[in-house]
Amino acid sequence: MFGYVTPCRMELKIKDFEKFKAYYCGVCKSIKDNYGNIPRASLNYDMTFLAILIDSLETNPLDVKLHRCAVHPLKKRLYIANNNAVSYASKMNINLAHYKFLDDLNDEKSLKFSLLYRISRIYVNKDSSDLNNMKQLIKDSLDKLSNQEKDPKEKNIDSLSDSFAHLTACILSEYKFKDESFKQDLYWLGYNLGKWIYIIDAMDDLEEDMKKNRFNAINHCFNEQNMTYKALYDLIKNRVEFILISCGSQCLDYFHKLPLNRNHELLENILKYGLMEKMDMIFNPEQYKKNNIYKDLQKGV
Repeated sequence: MFGYVTPCRMELKIKDFEKFKAYYCGVCKSIKDNYGNIPRASLNYDMTFLAILIDSLETNPLDVKLHRCAVHPLKKRLYIANNNAVSYASKMNINLAHYKFLDDLNDEKSLKFSLLYRISRIYVNKDSSDLNNMKQLIKDSLDKLSNQEKDPKEKNIDSLSDSFAHLTACILSEYKFKDESFKQDLYWLGYNLGKWIYIIDAMDDLEEDMKKNRFNAINHCFNEQNMTYKALYDLIKNRVEFILISCGSQCLDYFHKLPLNRNHELLENILKYGLMEKMDMIFNPEQYKKNNIYKDLQKGV
């Protein structure tokens, strides 16, 4: 359910792409410093967006450094250092990954996810006590979502996506800012983004989930007549696209209300073009593959 919030490289200035990579490497380095090397494998782009957005509302100057790591041993990379927003994003990354492994374990009951869950629990338990409230919020929200997904009477996609949307909103808005006058706007940006992530993840996994008879929110809410994947997709494609576009539009509206101190163009690219590009990759994959940037994007940053 993670990794969908990325910039659109074709619409991104080189300096902003370098910034994105610096924050990404900063979160990765923070995970290493706080938890060790192994948990770095759980790093995802959504937490990079979290770090960039929160840091853009801060006034402290950026501390940018160079380092060489195992993934990029030949050339030193820029990374954001000594940054509270980056550190917070790294901790949220580890905690969300832990509960994702638990969700995967509940879905598949496999040895793989059992091991991943047990290993991730070791790192989560290393967190300082100041994260206890947020850890409890993550657990409660995902427990509520799990119970909703098991309820055969729960057929409303807005209700199903509410728990994850609220969780995303709280992760953004509960960060301790010196000025909290924009907290409500940040909450609703996060709420709409969380709803967007939950629904696009379901759309992305729809065909595979139906083949493997796994829970999928879209299949659960819209497939009352036990249709095939193709029939269901044709039926709900326009409706799901409308929901996602509405969520993305709301994200932009609340984003423009925030008193950003930096990274405005980078964040606007992610919310204005990155979300739409991700939708295009999922709803129109064959057409998207014809674009000559497809292979480059698959490589990631």
